[in-house]
Amino acid sequence: MPAKLSTKDLQGQMMSLNRIGIALTKEQDLNQLLALILTESRLFTNAEAGSLYVREGQQLRFSVSQNDVLDARKKAELKAQKKQLEVVPSTFTGFYVSLDKSSLAGYVGVTAKVLNLLDVYKVPAGKEYKFNRSFDEKNNYRTKSMLIVPMKDASGNVVGVIQLINAHKGKNIVPFDKHYENLVLSLASQAAIAIRNAMLTQELKEAYLDTIFRLSVAAEYKDDDTASHIHRMSRYSAILAEGLGLSAAEVESIRYASPMHDIGKLGVPDSILMKPGKLTPAEFKEMQNHTVFGAKILENAKAELLKVSEIIAMTHHEKWDGSGYPRGLKGESIPLSGRVVALADVFDALTSKRCYKPAFSLEDSMKIIKEGSGRHFDAKVVQAFSDNLEKILAVKAQFSN
Repeated sequence: MPAKLSTKDLQGQMMSLNRIGIALTKEQDLNQLLALILTESRLFTNAEAGSLYVREGQQLRFSVSQNDVLDARKKAELKAQKKQLEVVPSTFTGFYVSLDKSSLAGYVGVTAKVLNLLDVYKVPAGKEYKFNRSFDEKNNYRTKSMLIVPMKDASGNVVGVIQLINAHKGKNIVPFDKHYENLVLSLASQAAIAIRNAMLTQELKEAYLDTIFRLSVAAEYKDDDTASHIHRMSRYSAILAEGLGLSAAEVESIRYASPMHDIGKLGVPDSILMKPGKLTPAEFKEMQNHTVFGAKILENAKAELLKVSEIIAMTHHEKWDGSGYPRGLKGESIPLSGRVVALADVFDALTSKRCYKPAFSLEDSMKIIKEGSGRHFDAKVVQAFSDNLEKILAVKAQFSN
């Protein structure tokens, strides 16, 4: 039988629960939130492994998996092979479980009851639920004690299920103390509210980004390749930003702001945009104004993403040597986001067919970019481009017409 927790231990658990609740309210990214919920639940109960399911209709999506034993085994194998891997990825995710009573997670999802099992291999006959041993057999693993808890929102609806596996006391696997049941239920309720909020935030964000994308398409609607061009160059920009070591938030910002780079073309006459031949000096001057028009459209925006979009719209045609437009900025006086999008946009323009030119070969395009290093482009951005060429070509293939 598991040892009872002391009053001091219970007080410590309550303090931990409060700390976890605060941490959950601060995390808005849904995937990171799910991982945080499972990590904190495992630490809270001293579980060596666990998984988290999110409800989607009449199914549970197996969303997060963590297993210290299998992770340590994988690291040892990599070390023996003289390979390095800083983070062992959580695998075994991405499948669905029916929301019915036949499985452990399904049973908890349907009934909203807690299951605290001493040994899942010894579920009494006659129970509606059964433990599936296929994962253990495939991975040479032994699941024993399990605590399965529903995540219920304020209305009592189950939004997901947490499975905690193999509680530890020292090196021994022990049953989960019954005191954990209500404590983890409390944690799970906080988690459910955080998940609902994160989902709402994600839905709003997706609607917002979809609007930006559609406006970006509208700006270049006369071009048959518009949507593919925007997908490609925004992803190229994100790859370059990541290659330059920018934070995940900065990479995401550049990825979703970059599609607005040519929004100012809405103010350029079609006779110029669609002209098949070389532009006259006056026409080229008018075309250059799309950078200013774009910045004007986006100026004074309150949303941070649109502020970045304004910078990109204004500066993506500036050149490292100061010969660009509209302001002739030079070197690092050009915002980094503008320098990144400048290269992404040029690469896509070079390798795509336009009304005024055929597509250049990859070899010729690479030659032009490398020749522009330190003149047209920031040399650091060109290096990031070369270092990540394989990723960039994968995007090009994915969004080719």
